[in-house]
Amino acid sequence: MRFPTALIISLALMAFTSCNQDRPDHLKIRVIQTSDVHGAIFPVDFLNQQQPIASMAHVSSFVKKQRKLRGTEIILLDNGDMLQGDPSVYYSNFMDTTNKHIASRVYNYLNYDAVCIGNHDIEPGHEVYDKMIQEMNMPMLGANAVKNEDLVPYFKPYHIINRQGVRIAVLGLTTPAVPTWLPEKIWEGMHFEDMVQSAEKWMKIIKKNENPDLIIGLLHSGVDYTYNGQDENTLKNENASQLVAEKVAGFDIIMVGHDHTGWNKKVLNTAGEEVLILGPTSRARDVAVADIEFFYNANSDTYEKEINSMIVATGDQEPDAEYLKKFGAFQNQITEYVSRPVGKIATKMDSRKSILGPAAFTDIIHMLQFDKTGADISFTSPLSFNTIVDTGDIFIKDLFKLYRFENLLYTMKLTGDEIDKFLEFSYALWFGGMYSEEDHLIKYRRDEFGKIKMSPNNSRALTAGQYFNYASAAGIDYTVDITKPEGERVTITGMSNGEAFDCNRIYTVAMNSYRGNGGGGHLIKGSGIPREEIPARIVATTQKDLRFYLYEYIKDHSPVIVQQYNNWKIIPEELASKGRENDIQLLFGNSFYE
Repeated sequence: MRFPTALIISLALMAFTSCNQDRPDHLKIRVIQTSDVHGAIFPVDFLNQQQPIASMAHVSSFVKKQRKLRGTEIILLDNGDMLQGDPSVYYSNFMDTTNKHIASRVYNYLNYDAVCIGNHDIEPGHEVYDKMIQEMNMPMLGANAVKNEDLVPYFKPYHIINRQGVRIAVLGLTTPAVPTWLPEKIWEGMHFEDMVQSAEKWMKIIKKNENPDLIIGLLHSGVDYTYNGQDENTLKNENASQLVAEKVAGFDIIMVGHDHTGWNKKVLNTAGEEVLILGPTSRARDVAVADIEFFYNANSDTYEKEINSMIVATGDQEPDAEYLKKFGAFQNQITEYVSRPVGKIATKMDSRKSILGPAAFTDIIHMLQFDKTGADISFTSPLSFNTIVDTGDIFIKDLFKLYRFENLLYTMKLTGDEIDKFLEFSYALWFGGMYSEEDHLIKYRRDEFGKIKMSPNNSRALTAGQYFNYASAAGIDYTVDITKPEGERVTITGMSNGEAFDCNRIYTVAMNSYRGNGGGGHLIKGSGIPREEIPARIVATTQKDLRFYLYEYIKDHSPVIVQQYNNWKIIPEELASKGRENDIQLLFGNSFYE
């Protein structure tokens, strides 16, 4: 019996493909990404006793459903910043250091494929993240965090995930601005490379050694590379994710985090290829999902890909009952921990007032910093946007409201002139110019028509500066004139103890380690201190975080009456009052008066 020649050739090709390809002709992969969870492990707001809130219990429900989908492979990634922002992770970071970290346990339970290190994961220090690396069943990535001794990455640079023979490379990079925010002892032994340069280097290595079918950048970095006065040419740009997507050919998907914004868009790289930029917001409110469909091309022995994407809210999910049962004992521990009494406070503290001017919410931090350092002057900022700590009993949970971050306390040397420039920089970020009663006190982001931009996530007006960079001073008396141009608004009239203020004198100044390392730009861009000179300006540092010392202060001085410094004011006062009223409605609404 004779067979047609075409049939023989077709059968031969099929046999060749089946023997040499050993991979599917068609495959669907769904990549799910969490990012900036900030300790939202449980569907409980431990600080305000509210539930349910979005949490990893909701993510667990979603992921389990996805893994039951027929014909679709699932990859689960996290993009960092899990280890700060909630009592649950603080407890594992610093209180219960012998048992497995709660974040490691959650990552392992959900069977993540890879995790990228975030700046707030480095913040707890070597003991915490080094321990996490040992506990996790998946790699912690960070190619641009490089050891000083041998110039190899401190964390695993990339990870290869295999699904039915299809190879997916995941390259991890973190924001290189870590040294700007954190004391060196926290990241001792490493340095942070520019993200674009690091991506270029590792892209070559991955392509040469791994021959992947899909390349994902897992980047703990924001998208807006113009943030805080940077641009595309800024070396070690904090938010370089889009720059990597555009400048480094080879990525199919760039998964982003850090800026809590939520991104789902495509850009073109230098080869003219589309690159998806995708990332969720924060605190497990949603997840980013990329669907990739692979079609095998026998002629080129490569896969053609179709990529679709979406951001999926987790609020529609029921918290995973099995998850809650597994971690229930730890949740009970945290409930007990945050309910421990500390002391009493005789002064009500409202963070909203500290956004609009002098307030007890920041005065208590000034009190603490003077008490711990004996400095001449204190700088601090509101670290919560909308929270109230009422008079009466104070519990551990209230300390997290008063001080959100695990900052150390620095004492630094600054000249009077540098102090003045520091404040000018701060109030240029904080206040817009006011020339009529219809103007606003707070400085906002505006579109090309001058209209105030609103957040798509919570419909809140977008301020030009971050509220945690609204730095004010105690120990000096001064005014801020909102009718004057930026850089000419602050007039220091003297020291609060009655002494004259001297621009040429060197003063000791208390501030947190974020600000003291250059965070926000106040010291570098404002005071004009070169970055390399900053370490020499540090006179002393605490060994523990400010929240710990706040706990001790309230315990030892209970009931605490917060000193009202009243050492600075905004002028003209009537005009400022009108602007403040306009901002209250825009930022807080009528609830401000309740």
